[in-house]
Amino acid sequence: MTDQKEHRDIDVDVPAVAWTGRTDGAGREHLRWHQVVRPYESEDSDHREGGVVFLGFSSDEGVERNKGRRGAAEGPAALRGALGGLALSDRDAGIRAWDAGTVAVTDERMEDGQARLGAAVSALLDAGHLPVVLGGGHEIAFGTYQGIAQSAVRQGKKLGVLNLDAHFDLRPDPIPSSGTPFRQMLEAEEAAETEMQYTVIGISQPSNTQVLFDTAQKYGVTYMLDEDCSAVDREKVRAFVAEFLDEVDLVYLTIDLDGLPASTAPGVSAPAAYGVPLEIVQLVCDLVATSGKLAVCDVAELNPQYDVDSRTARTAARLVHRIATTSQDQENS
Repeated sequence: MTDQKEHRDIDVDVPAVAWTGRTDGAGREHLRWHQVVRPYESEDSDHREGGVVFLGFSSDEGVERNKGRRGAAEGPAALRGALGGLALSDRDAGIRAWDAGTVAVTDERMEDGQARLGAAVSALLDAGHLPVVLGGGHEIAFGTYQGIAQSAVRQGKKLGVLNLDAHFDLRPDPIPSSGTPFRQMLEAEEAAETEMQYTVIGISQPSNTQVLFDTAQKYGVTYMLDEDCSAVDREKVRAFVAEFLDEVDLVYLTIDLDGLPASTAPGVSAPAAYGVPLEIVQLVCDLVATSGKLAVCDVAELNPQYDVDSRTARTAARLVHRIATTSQDQENS
């Protein structure tokens, strides 16, 4: 599609800066992400429908409220750095991509930051883009959700929220945190009398109390345990995701990096003792990205302070690269 849509300005705290990375040449055969990503400007003449827009959410507050270790606020910069140097195949060299900057949570104003993130996501969705939000703690999820809930693309459609995570994040705490966003979503949907299916892949039984499993049952949450998501369970996972996709019209995909094994993703707030293998996480991302239903994606809990050889940042970048290029291939097919 090439129709020009109205593009609203995006309110951020940290404007986009030029991405960096290795440069082997300017030709199509040499391209890397840092050579194709441009700052997002509302008056850009190339802002037709389609294309990927990266948006940062720098926040530690939700993790701290959830008694986790700080450092996720540095995640967006680390993820941009890791993604910038990744090479694009010839098939993807024509990808259109922008960076809209970063919404930063300061002075413990998490809820305000989530609301501004939501407004930015909504503006990008209504402009016909695929927002990819780079976190930040998993409180990012309620901000991203607000964006899709407020967007015109949601009207009359059943929303599916697919969370790759070791935790339900359905905590009943009175103060919102990185452990409460999906309960907040479900309560908001209940109040609005709209339909939403919340599904989680990678739940760690020892990391979720019985009250969280009971809450999941109350809201009709479907899930797969991490121990049922090994490489030999590939077809079981494929069938599970296919059933989820069949039941919804629109998908919000959220990836909490603590759902991966600690050996793969050590730089997170709560490293996983078991986790879902990267190949299974990538399979899920591929299935969603090729479904034609993906509206928005975010990545949470990258904590560079605890990373080892940028292992977690590189893993997150690989997943973002895969989602962005696969979804654009789907759009152009």
